Amino acid sequence: MRKTELKNLSTQYFKAVGNPSANYSFSLIDSLDLTGDNYVVLPGFCDVHVHFREPGFSYKETIKSGSQSAARGGYTAVCTMPNLSPVPDSVEHIAIQQDIIDRDAVISVYPYGSITVEQKGEQLVDFDKTAGYVIAYSDDGKGIQSEETMLEAMTRAKKNDKMIVAHCEDNSLLFGGYIHDGQYAKAHGHRGICSKSEYGQIERDLALAKKTGVKYHVCHISTKESVALIRRAKSEGVDVTCETAPHYLTMDDSYLFEDGKMKMNPPLRGQEDRLALIEGIVDGTIDMIATDHAPHSKEEKSRGLEKSAFGVVGLETAFPALYTHLVKTGIISMEKLIDLLVISPRKRFNIPFDDDFSVWDLSREFVVNPEEFLSKGRATPYDGQTLFGENLLTVKSGKIVYKR
Repeated sequence: MRKTELKNLSTQYFKAVGNPSANYSFSLIDSLDLTGDNYVVLPGFCDVHVHFREPGFSYKETIKSGSQSAARGGYTAVCTMPNLSPVPDSVEHIAIQQDIIDRDAVISVYPYGSITVEQKGEQLVDFDKTAGYVIAYSDDGKGIQSEETMLEAMTRAKKNDKMIVAHCEDNSLLFGGYIHDGQYAKAHGHRGICSKSEYGQIERDLALAKKTGVKYHVCHISTKESVALIRRAKSEGVDVTCETAPHYLTMDDSYLFEDGKMKMNPPLRGQEDRLALIEGIVDGTIDMIATDHAPHSKEEKSRGLEKSAFGVVGLETAFPALYTHLVKTGIISMEKLIDLLVISPRKRFNIPFDDDFSVWDLSREFVVNPEEFLSKGRATPYDGQTLFGENLLTVKSGKIVYKR
């Protein structure tokens, strides 16, 4: 593809996302040494679910390393979850994180506020004071166990025109589980996590969202029942959206082996769940794809399935994995993938469509090597997989933030 064609294609994509008058830095494209014919310019991706670990856990990741990892993956906007220290549960604590973002981030980073003080699931934060400083509210990593607490949180969020973003997990149904309660767990003597621990709390929350009228978003759904419940709620007019992650769409528990890089929460479910998630992507029940990028230290992920920390990294493999497994196979179109990674998350979370883009060589085949990541995290279920798609350049507001 000639550089002139790249520029024209770029303009078409940006018109599709509603920003036809942006001042694109096409001189940057002119600087690339492009010799093939399978390049594409894509608008900056948006991930509404990442963990950048700072403040509090910078040995796992920092705002700087996390945002650099995002830029390499083609992302120019992300929303950071609140499991930090201090937890962003007050204006003062949010300001600590925001100061680091302002200083170190190479892309747009929008912090979540926690729903409850210290994410303990008990006392609600002061929504009136904090609403102007956060993208939305979540206690991600922990489900809100009390229905009464969640009802009041939704009521206060509705009053402040903010979204509740829920990690749905019923602790009473976990029984010490750490992978899906499926065939692999049974065959290898592991304690399983049942699907109802996720979809049961989603069902509760959907009823509360219908009652309060709050904007409600469900994190990282992984079960076929979750898809069905959200599909029905949408048909009933509930203001709900949801996300899933690349690994739930491309893997199931038959891919498991005894390594911490295969451990995340929620876990990889069964094949029926994966197929239901794909159906939810195709029919629009699932609105967006988010990575749940969750880096840990090498030591924390080297303890096997049972004892490793929950969480895998995903920003640098997301587009190649989705392009390889969903677009090249004909399951979805490139336009649909752009909707899932760019348009839908930005519209739902009211994140601007800036003059951001990335340039990809779609013919480039590579073997995933975590040692090349810009993230501090190295645990990825795609380790050693062959994928297609290499990012050559990411531009944020006219500035190069990543170049191969």
